[in-house]
Amino acid sequence: MGLELYLDLLSQPCRALYIFARSNNIPFEFKRVVLMKGEHRTEEFKKVNVLMKVPALRDGSFTLAESVAILLYMARKFKTPDHWYPSDLQKQARVDEYLSWQQVNIRGKASKVFLIKVLIPLLAGQPLPPEKLEGAIEELNAVLNQFEEKFLQDKPFIVGSDVSLADLIALVELMQPVASGYDLFEERPKLVAWRRRVEEAVGKQIFQEAHKEILNARNLTADKIAPELREHLKQQLLKQVN
Repeated sequence: MGLELYLDLLSQPCRALYIFARSNNIPFEFKRVVLMKGEHRTEEFKKVNVLMKVPALRDGSFTLAESVAILLYMARKFKTPDHWYPSDLQKQARVDEYLSWQQVNIRGKASKVFLIKVLIPLLAGQPLPPEKLEGAIEELNAVLNQFEEKFLQDKPFIVGSDVSLADLIALVELMQPVASGYDLFEERPKLVAWRRRVEEAVGKQIFQEAHKEILNARNLTADKIAPELREHLKQQLLKQVN
């Protein structure tokens, strides 16, 4: 049995894994887990990840959860080019620094915009008050300023002259609000140039392929969501934005 990746490409971390594996010619079987249908909650999937979350990896009898752990596992097992997770101590520390910071900041704020603009209105049947979105966009722009000033600065990539896991994870997260219709790259030329470099480094076709589904997210309809999930999901998401 070869490497299996359990993914739903609506998920940012799943897209990061898909792009990384494809970009590095890592052989894997794509096991699609449709979150909207509740496929992550089945007994079959719990055998792969008892936490009932994607992404997940199975390699023979070995299973692994959490996207960063999976990325590092693949990088080490398949001996991907050093720039992804540098062996140089200080460069590696820069990747770790970004990955530690981004979860609450870039991921948290970018996801919030997507939830408010797309997912919660879909589940609730009506939009949230405009001030919710205004506040979320303000928070997102504050962390984007920090990202540019602290992490990107005037470098081609976060670590320096080469793309790393930090850049890949950052960009897939920033595509989430873009998919909601909020173009955070507008009036941010430094981010536009960085995005272009990251896409070129991983392969534009692979990047576009991974984002095809999420960029059509505004066409989602409530009937695509398993009825037993709708109310539970709505309440969980409302807690995240309140």
